[in-house]
Amino acid sequence: MKATLFADGGARGNPGPAASGAVLVAPDGSVIAEIGHFLGTTTNNVAEWNALCIGLEAALERGIADLTVRLDSELVVKQLSGEYRVKQAHLKPLFARAVALLRRFPEVDVAHVPRAKNKLADRLVNRVLDAHARSVAEATQ
Repeated sequence: MKATLFADGGARGNPGPAASGAVLVAPDGSVIAEIGHFLGTTTNNVAEWNALCIGLEAALERGIADLTVRLDSELVVKQLSGEYRVKQAHLKPLFARAVALLRRFPEVDVAHVPRAKNKLADRLVNRVLDAHARSVAEATQ
């Protein structure tokens, strides 16, 4: 099975309330799965790495063997390619997890795309963050 994974992470404030979103899309453009996680208070980079990992896990769970990965985080893409080192200690376990997951795919292509080409994942991140903000507001009323 073949699919494209669009993944994104975001934090409102950095650090701040953060979420990760991953959307798996079939070759015909239909959405196979949307996975969004609220992460609590953390950084944008943690959210980006987490988005990649949850998306890769979802693809493996669905038996996807040929995966195209598109991320708007140039940092994550360049760290994966070895162009940039992962310097922050708290990102190293996420990097190791992503690399281990990527190795499980017979065919995988990871590339950077502009934010405008990652709208599905970006919208999902914002929906997760908005839902959390609403639930916090409701709890404090």
